[in-house]
Amino acid sequence: MLQIIWLGFFVVGLLFALFQLFFGHNYQIFNQLSESLFNMAKTSFELGLGLAGIMSLWLGLLKVAERSGMVEWLSRKISPFFSVLFPSIPANHPAQGSMLLNFAANMLGLDNAATPLGLKAMEELQTLNTDKDTASDAQILFLLLNASGLTIVPISIMAYRSQMGASSPSDVFLPILFATFASTVTVLMLTAIRQKLPVWRPVFLLPFLFLLSAIVAGVWVLAGMGAAKLNTASSLIGNGFLAFLVVGILVWGYVKKVEIFNSFIDGAKEGFQMCLNVIPFLVAMLCAIAFFRSSGALDFFLQGISWGVTALNLNADFVPAIPTMLLKPLSGAGSRGMMLDAMKSLGPDSFAGRLACIVQGSADTTFYIMTVYFGAVRIKNIRYALGFSLLGDLVGFIAAVFIAYLYFHV
Repeated sequence: MLQIIWLGFFVVGLLFALFQLFFGHNYQIFNQLSESLFNMAKTSFELGLGLAGIMSLWLGLLKVAERSGMVEWLSRKISPFFSVLFPSIPANHPAQGSMLLNFAANMLGLDNAATPLGLKAMEELQTLNTDKDTASDAQILFLLLNASGLTIVPISIMAYRSQMGASSPSDVFLPILFATFASTVTVLMLTAIRQKLPVWRPVFLLPFLFLLSAIVAGVWVLAGMGAAKLNTASSLIGNGFLAFLVVGILVWGYVKKVEIFNSFIDGAKEGFQMCLNVIPFLVAMLCAIAFFRSSGALDFFLQGISWGVTALNLNADFVPAIPTMLLKPLSGAGSRGMMLDAMKSLGPDSFAGRLACIVQGSADTTFYIMTVYFGAVRIKNIRYALGFSLLGDLVGFIAAVFIAYLYFHV
């Protein structure tokens, strides 16, 4: 499936380039395609190397946590809950601790911490995988939950809105949470049905309802703050968690008489090697996406959607946010650029500007996450992972549009 999509980007891109050459008389189109390939190849390599430092840091810390018994302790605590979602993972397996830390980092918007922890968890899940080329059920669900982008505190989006001069940068806070929650619940329920997971069991249902109640209560409290206080509180929660996590791991290891420095170095070496494994997959996928975008295919699709919406006599105020929707599964940087462009051209307090922000926070970068996570463990057959993830993205986008009309449309 992944190679078909990869080939499709190139084939469709070439067809649109030929269309522009013969009918649009764009004699520079092939120069644009070549430049996009070379520029993205360089960017992909730099991106992979940029991950090396972060990966080395977090996998070094995780190695300390493993050798000190912290990961095993976390695994025992969450084993009953995880046994429902991930029945193939043995009780107290190290993967459970890495997955828990990854989910916690994602919910607080700590992307730099979440990715290394997620890759480590995927690597540990691969040790349980009997078919090394095919994604296991546990790996698919773990990836889907990451790709759904459940983030309680969207720090970066609120910061961008503040920089663009929004009157209330945090006014998209609740809409983003509702939209991303819809995406996460969608992929969770689809996977539960596909894998026949007993999510109705009290051992899962009660903690899930408790967590949901805690999220709602926390959002209610934060929503009552002013914009400045909310941004300060969000940053304090996320970065405070990060600081306590780092120091807590090191202190735990020292108390347990682990050689924390040597353990850190061993884990850091693993992190660097993992980044080298990821780089070829990044180059392959991101170059294909750049080729597709540079061919003009994206502009063609947008014009067609706008025409269709107008022909149906529907309100077309959401159309300027569609580029963010289309690019979000493909490129985090691309969708972020579209979001900023919508705020700059239409205003951060415009309907489309706010909607672009909600869309940006409603899901994560599906193709990037799939490329990095599966590429790190050399998975080739991704089974139903892409279809479920894109469906979750679609639900998140629809929820974003609905919520935006509910909250902000006059």
